[in-house]
Amino acid sequence: MTTSAPADAALYARFAEIFEQIGKGTIEREQGRELARDAVQSLKDSGFTALRVPREYGGSGVSLPQYFRLLTRLGEADSNLPQIIRAHSGFIEQQLEAGDDATRERWLGRIAKGETIGAATSERTGSTHNSVTVTPDADPGFVLLNGEKYYSTGTLYSEWINVAAHDAQTDLHVLVRSDAPGVARTDDWDGFGQRLTASGTTRFDNVRVPVDQILSRYKASEPRRNSLLTAFYQTVHLATLAGIARAVLRDGVAFVQGRTRTFGVAGQSSPRDNPLVHRVVGRLASLAYSAEALVESVAAALDRVHRARNAGVATTADYIAVDIQAYQAQQIVLEQVLEAATLLFEVGGASATSEARRLDRHWRNARVIASHNPAIQREAAVGNYHLNGSAPEERFSLSHSAADTATPAFKQGAVHGEKSVVQDDAFARTGR
Repeated sequence: MTTSAPADAALYARFAEIFEQIGKGTIEREQGRELARDAVQSLKDSGFTALRVPREYGGSGVSLPQYFRLLTRLGEADSNLPQIIRAHSGFIEQQLEAGDDATRERWLGRIAKGETIGAATSERTGSTHNSVTVTPDADPGFVLLNGEKYYSTGTLYSEWINVAAHDAQTDLHVLVRSDAPGVARTDDWDGFGQRLTASGTTRFDNVRVPVDQILSRYKASEPRRNSLLTAFYQTVHLATLAGIARAVLRDGVAFVQGRTRTFGVAGQSSPRDNPLVHRVVGRLASLAYSAEALVESVAAALDRVHRARNAGVATTADYIAVDIQAYQAQQIVLEQVLEAATLLFEVGGASATSEARRLDRHWRNARVIASHNPAIQREAAVGNYHLNGSAPEERFSLSHSAADTATPAFKQGAVHGEKSVVQDDAFARTGR
């Protein structure tokens, strides 16, 4: 596999104008809850969504550290964007990690041409379970997909959906056209931050899927092992947070430089010459630097294991250690970026709270990203690892049986909104 990558300077130059244009529309999109379709399309057209695709498949073949540096800059422009393409990015890594040559050629080739992949993985159910089913179609070349997912981040922007489903044997990753008959995507995400990520509901009503779009089998009831995906997905969030910290510093500096009044000082004055304001901006700069440095450190660790895997020398201990490193970084980055997003308001008075500025979006977005992962659970996992050498034991579903696919009445009820006994507490779980 080709490993050479373009230089950082060339990459920054290539995307600088795109990031600038995306940033210009951030406040307007936020105020009008306008989905970032044009911004996402610009990422597709520019090749950003194919950065990690190897050159032999038509992509840029950038390294993991390069990718996360660019993702941080994208997060600075608009923190919705890295999360919108998070599942897409993870799909590429999944193919690099476990895909065969034919599968990579097929799907990474599509990505290189600008197609993207959203996720339909998590559910709002009363227990951790995967209720979307795959059953035989009358035509042996097809299967039927039925059920409902929530937290379908990026799906409204994508040509394909990577669906977590199950049949009578195992869990499955199934790729489905987002415009296929029977697929319904709804922008009903109601979080107070990251509002434009389209992290809402996706429904599948007897969707006919070619069997060659069943990508892989796995067991969500077992911990993920010997994989970089857990740490990779976590680092996408960390890079997004580091981007928010950069945006907080940028907006804090711009706010102060444009001010000619200081609280308690008569007439015109220059807050940019106030030592107290210097301290606040200095702290913002330090927090942004720390967050970005931690992302760089985790990205380098991911890259080392990625290269060791390609060389056939990666060990289980290597994979566990990089997960722990990502969890450790999470504990610090979350707190530092939330601190920065709050401290931002100390550079000015009530005018900093103007709706026209939307400076509150930085805290809201950071808080929602922080809530996507159980930081306190990860902190406990870190402690258990250092004390006892125990690997994290996260499991994402109950195990399945043939009975799980033998309830067509429930499947139809789930699709059409009719409640069954199983569905009565279907909206109790909100995490993903």
